[in-house]
Amino acid sequence: MNQPTGRIARIVLDETTLEKRSDEIEHERAVAIYDLQAQNDFRPINHDGGPYTLHLGVRENRLVLDIRTENDEPVTIIALSLTPFRRVVRDYRIVCESYYAAIQQQSLTQVEALDMGRRSLHNEGADLLRARLEGKVEFDLDTARRLFTLIYVLIVGSSA
Repeated sequence: MNQPTGRIARIVLDETTLEKRSDEIEHERAVAIYDLQAQNDFRPINHDGGPYTLHLGVRENRLVLDIRTENDEPVTIIALSLTPFRRVVRDYRIVCESYYAAIQQQSLTQVEALDMGRRSLHNEGADLLRARLEGKVEFDLDTARRLFTLIYVLIVGSSA
């Protein structure tokens, strides 16, 4: 069966700017990449030559999306300011840290409340990413959520 062309076949994180990540952040990274590779919907505007390899990195206070074909031919490079993402990433980090701590010592009700807040912020970050890439790349909400997770990993794990 042929795979659809409007998808990310491989994702590469720029690890050069990353510092030591917590086990929880590393787990989120691994799950997001696994889920993206299993299923995603991703189509750069005015290009139908996928599947794609997506290189994600942080450079000079910018999120860089280097989109290439599966054969490593350049498609486009998109650089977005990290400034609009800072608040939601900061809030998401705080809630995630509280959530992971609560799993160890809080009641199920408290963990569920934190998880609801975490999911809400995750959706907010995904919506922000979709808005910032509007007119450049089309992708579904699940793909946006997984990409936001990777942006979170890059921002939290870098000195940016």
